[in-house]
Parts: sequence; C-alpha cells; structure tokens
Amino acid sequence: MEPDRSFSGRRALVTGAGKGIGRAAALALSGAGAQVIALSRTQADLESLEREGTGIETLCVDLGDWDATEAALSKVDAIDLLVNNAAVAVLQPFLEVTKEAFDSSFNVNLRAVFHVSQIISRQMIARGVQGAIVNISSQASQRALRDHAVYCSTKSALDMLTKVMALELGPHKIRVNSVNPTVVMTEMGQINWSEPQKAAAMISRIPLGKFAEVDDVVNSILFLLSDKSAMTTGVSLPVDGGFLVS
Repeated sequence: MEPDRSFSGRRALVTGAGKGIGRAAALALSGAGAQVIALSRTQADLESLEREGTGIETLCVDLGDWDATEAALSKVDAIDLLVNNAAVAVLQPFLEVTKEAFDSSFNVNLRAVFHVSQIISRQMIARGVQGAIVNISSQASQRALRDHAVYCSTKSALDMLTKVMALELGPHKIRVNSVNPTVVMTEMGQINWSEPQKAAAMISRIPLGKFAEVDDVVNSILFLLSDKSAMTTGVSLPVDGGFLVS
C-alpha cells in the first residue's frame, strides 16, 4: 500500500491540545505531515509542547469565553482539518449537580464545539476547500453512567450536533464525524476511574476487557480526518472495546 498523503501540506487545528488525547492527536498529525495549531487554555502545557521541537504552532485561549475565542480564531486562517477535543468532566450525582458544573460543562463540551466549528467552517467554505471535522464524544453519549448526568447530556448533544453539521456542511464538501471512546487512560481518565471497584465494574462490561489507550483514539481520529474515509460523514465511531454492544 502507498503511504497516506492525506495530511501533507494541510493545516489542522486541535483544541484541548495541552494534554491527553488532544496533545497526542496534535503530535500525530504533525508527524504525518500536517501543519498543526494546538489550542489550550493552559500556557504551561503549550510551552511544554513547543519544547518538543515539532514545529507545532500554539494558541492559548479559554474556549468557555465566547468573545476571547472569537478574537483568537479570527487571527487563524487556512484550516483544513479540525479536531474538537477540549472538554471537562465534572462528575456529580444527579441530585447534587450545581449550576456552575452544568454551565461550565455545556459551555466547553458543546457550546465551544459549536462556536469553533462555525468559525472554522465559514473559513473553509470561503476558501472552497474539502475539510474534515472530528468531534471527540464518548460512549457516555449513548449509555447512562452513574454520576455522569451532565457529562452524558453534553456528549449526547454533541453526537446530534455532529449529525446536523454533517447534513448541512456536506454540500460544502466538509465531512463531520465523532469518535466515541470508552474510558481512556489520560490524566482525566485516571482521576475519574482510579477507584478499583468502580474501574472493575466498568471493565467487566467491556468485551475486550480493558480501557482504551490514547493511541486507540488517535488512530481513529486520523482515519476520519484522512482521505481514506472520504465517503464517511455523520458517523459516531465507538472506540469502546465493545461496551455499547454488551
């Protein structure tokens, strides 16, 4: 097989790129030949990424701030590929969910995806490029999990947003898909699933018997961004070891 040249000379924006899946996706895209802009709200994480010497550009902005996001992205152009990865996971029992947890979760996990995608899609359409967008969702969009009322709700909404975006942006040759992982062993995943009994209960529901590694998710992101998935749009791709079929 010939090597995949999908990313050579293309520009990619990755949000939530300071840590975990976003950071790994930014590095993988850069390694595959893309020019990458890594966006994070944490300057120290971006400086760490810069020190790796990959040539990745960085952009520090809090996507929960609508006006700051608009201002920052107005200076970024010629984006061909977008990975909406930035997210928060504030876990609380349904009866104890606070307004602050609700608002911050929806602001980052849904509203920011909506806003960033609007800005970048308009630029893609103006340039007449065939773009691709991947939203990082979760198995929690399709299965109820204890203490995840707000998180599950944000990811369910994200899956439907993905489908509507695919429907409306398809005529402009922009594909939109989501990746829906099980628990991934990022820093956030380790914090939320460090309790052995809780982790064992989840793993027992996964036919492959393990949580996902970051590379499992990144490989799916790259596939959905690449020309190898040129006829795939509006899909929510589980990376869950079979959790959703169990």
